[in-house]
Amino acid sequence: MTPRTVHPADLADQAPLLDAEARVDGPLLGVDLSGPPADVARLARIAEESDRILVGVGEPGPGWAPLVRALALTLVPTDRDAGPELVGVGDPAAALADLHTAAEANPQAATVLAGLLRWSGALSVPAALDAESLAYSTLLGGPEFRAWLDRRGPRPLPPPVDEPVRVARAGRILHLTLNRPERRNAYGRQLRDALVGGLDLALLDPDVEEVVIDGEGPAFCAGGDLDEFGTAPDLATAHLIRTRGGAARPVHALRDRVEVRLHGPCVGAGIEVPAFAGHVVAAADTTLRLPEVSMGLIPGAGGTVSLPRRIGRWRTLYLALSGTPCDAPTALRWGLVDAVAEQCQADAHEP
Repeated sequence: MTPRTVHPADLADQAPLLDAEARVDGPLLGVDLSGPPADVARLARIAEESDRILVGVGEPGPGWAPLVRALALTLVPTDRDAGPELVGVGDPAAALADLHTAAEANPQAATVLAGLLRWSGALSVPAALDAESLAYSTLLGGPEFRAWLDRRGPRPLPPPVDEPVRVARAGRILHLTLNRPERRNAYGRQLRDALVGGLDLALLDPDVEEVVIDGEGPAFCAGGDLDEFGTAPDLATAHLIRTRGGAARPVHALRDRVEVRLHGPCVGAGIEVPAFAGHVVAAADTTLRLPEVSMGLIPGAGGTVSLPRRIGRWRTLYLALSGTPCDAPTALRWGLVDAVAEQCQADAHEP
């Protein structure tokens, strides 16, 4: 299905987002920015109040800046992304079609995500984490996530291990190594709790001047453990575990002392949590990806809070809605990571 694209002057003339049966009708709309700017301030107000995901297409001139900031994101040709509102792609029209397909496949998740990113940036980090988790819990009870669970099918829970995170102290440096390589260091219950326990050591000991977090095996962290999805006893408990028992808060609290070393595929929580750290180093083979919308969800480990504070809400929405992997050079250019090294595996670096 071809995405609908309108001229900015037509933004005010749109049908309601929900149809008569309360289904999302056309969650995403393209906005053609190829023409000369006119009445930009009024159009920006309309865009800010829109319930739809408005994606600009074209290479906007300076006069379009207020509208571009108000849009969900703007697709421009490669190497023309000179600001956080802009995403450079090889073919903007094709990229718009891909975003449209993703939004149509999971319109509730896509719409909730775009709205959350628009306003949660004004909140404090703890409040924004609560907002993300409440939205996530809402979607856990929705039909899109249930459909994903049905497609996944039942799976056994991950077996317990003795040391899901290795903890080592060398003087004033605390070294935490994610240590479930057989599961690509998936951010499951055991690994999450062990990581939070290690971070608590640094929170309680002011003599810890640096916390280094890395991962064993081929990937730093492959995101949430899919075998555990849908196993929380209830949505309220799941919310409290994510916010009060997750790693986002302690990494943010320790951010000036934390360095995270990424390598290989970093999926979901594998970049959402590291993005809170004060210094993130990516190996040259690192790829970063947010797949949650395709599951009928949104990033739930802090990604709607940590990533926008590094790269802006516009590029965050692009990564989350498209599910497109972001390579290390792009992540460095955008500011999602702070440096790129040859390798960052646990066995390649000592604290």
